[in-house]
Amino acid sequence: MELQVLVSKKGTKVVTASNLHQVLQLANHHFLANVKKWLDDVYEFHDGIRKPVKMQDYARRKIKGNPIMEDYYLSVEFAKLITLNTRSKVKQKYANRLASMDNKYESSPRLTKEQVLNIMELTKTMSLVSCQESCEKEHFKTYEERNGGHAAYWQTHRSEVLGRRTKTNKPQKSTAVRRYDKKSLRAKLFQSDKYEMIRTGVIDLFMAMGKNSKYAAYVGDLAKYFAKELNLEIIDDRNAAITFPNEQINTHLANQINNFDRNNLLTGWR
Repeated sequence: MELQVLVSKKGTKVVTASNLHQVLQLANHHFLANVKKWLDDVYEFHDGIRKPVKMQDYARRKIKGNPIMEDYYLSVEFAKLITLNTRSKVKQKYANRLASMDNKYESSPRLTKEQVLNIMELTKTMSLVSCQESCEKEHFKTYEERNGGHAAYWQTHRSEVLGRRTKTNKPQKSTAVRRYDKKSLRAKLFQSDKYEMIRTGVIDLFMAMGKNSKYAAYVGDLAKYFAKELNLEIIDDRNAAITFPNEQINTHLANQINNFDRNNLLTGWR
């Protein structure tokens, strides 16, 4: 049996849960239990780590003549993530095929006008060193939680997310943030590329919010572009009271970042 890809009236590509279950060569008598698990599990979607959403990632399939039988239409992205999570011996074959059809997010993510304006505000606020440090700490916490409380490869992970090369794959100390001194990464960036500090802070923030690395890097790159266009200055606000020049900083957003709360921060991306 071959994987059947259907196209909805809106042009969306979907597969059925029953067909996917069969091509993955999973036991028929496990179908209902597997589907229930698929719909209730957590996955790394393009827009973050979350559970699948009804009418977005899947929809109930009505079968003529058999209203009792359970089946679902699955988005190509969701079907790919399900496939990778199974123990099927042929999962790589079908995951590759589904990935080749999942061209919805090959190009740059589509951002709403509100999100672009939010990135502008976030870019200016991320010029505060305190916000940069806060986001790095929260990114570290998220990484540690996902790895069962272990963070031996934290620095390697973060370097890969930021697009920087690492010299070693050996475990590193789990310290989330180093002091802002001559040897720190942040201090080096301040001397060589201060706008990279803002990009790094934004990427840390979106990773801490549960977004995937590609999405976080895209928003970080956009923030760096805005920072250059606005000719922003980096402000070290950690040790003394400062005056924000030209109303550069959204103090409410800065407080939200420094008192990190996933449920109330940047709600437009949830």
